[in-house]
Amino acid sequence: MTSISSKTAPALLALALFGGAAQAALVPPQGYYEGIEKLKTSDGDFRCEAAPKPYTGALVFRSKYEGSDKARATLNADSEKAFRQSTQDITTLEKGVSKMVGQYLRDGRPAQLDCALAWLETWAQADALESTDFNHTGKSMRKWALGSMSGSWLRLKFSNAQPLAAHQAQAGKIEKWLARLAEQTVRDWSDLPLEKINNHSYWAAWSVMATAVATDRRDLFDWAVKEYKVGANQVDEQGFLPNEIKRRQRALAYHNYALPPLAMIASFAQANGVDLRKENNFALQRLGEGVLAGARDPVQFNIRAGAKQDLHDLKIDSKYAWLEPWCALYQCVGDTLKRKHDMQPFNSFRLGGDLTRVYDPGAEQKK
Repeated sequence: MTSISSKTAPALLALALFGGAAQAALVPPQGYYEGIEKLKTSDGDFRCEAAPKPYTGALVFRSKYEGSDKARATLNADSEKAFRQSTQDITTLEKGVSKMVGQYLRDGRPAQLDCALAWLETWAQADALESTDFNHTGKSMRKWALGSMSGSWLRLKFSNAQPLAAHQAQAGKIEKWLARLAEQTVRDWSDLPLEKINNHSYWAAWSVMATAVATDRRDLFDWAVKEYKVGANQVDEQGFLPNEIKRRQRALAYHNYALPPLAMIASFAQANGVDLRKENNFALQRLGEGVLAGARDPVQFNIRAGAKQDLHDLKIDSKYAWLEPWCALYQCVGDTLKRKHDMQPFNSFRLGGDLTRVYDPGAEQKK
């Protein structure tokens, strides 16, 4: 039997004890470490409203494009109203948590944090949004909500103010629930044929990426990166996404809508030593530049999609929230940088709140 020298033994013991944790813990981009802006000593006029009722039923909802042709671009007012009503509690949770987390990181009032945690814990304890009875719109709501909640959670989890330090039990319940939702989201959106992979898959990947970092789950991180690469490799040489071009008059709007999750995933991957910027010959940069050009003059989208573009969404500043992570990845200059500055601050509850505070805090202070 071979003997182990006294010098070798400690090294082997260390390997046995720590070998499984060789990879560094997952982290968000640097801006997520920001503390409380200006601590307020008074309670202010904040009042914690009752949490919306946890949604525990089947995730089966009507689509706002119900009855539309295969382009899925014509709004059905009746089905949209039904969709809004049936998903109201979910959306109230998303927007409410994002708002309260933002308020807390601005003012530092304990009641704001307590309320956000109470809302999330209420839903976590009810196993909300976990139903395996769902349609396409239902699984879409699940991943949107997960991205909103995990995106907000990251700002609490990593803040230098350490707001969760005194709430470990609550935080543990909430994170276990977010992880379960992420695992189900992976099941919901895995192994789709290429012709079915579009912005929905990218938003699913963003929600899983946010949760991966929030819960330090390398398996979820790897899945999100894999899905990002599928998305990036759909971008053609001209910067178009074939499955979004199918949306005809809304093709440009859906290209713009595909950018936030892709830019956020690439930013989070970068923070963890995975550089996705060059994937498919700088596909993400090409996609962003194409959308910005299209917003100025949609003629190329009109030609490619075979329809005059509906520009309503392109006139809403918050729809360009992707510019914050994108410009951090590709160093925007000139007209693009000016456009970003003119539209700031960017706040998107589906991306976890105030992205300008995360990526360009100096700009927000100038407003």
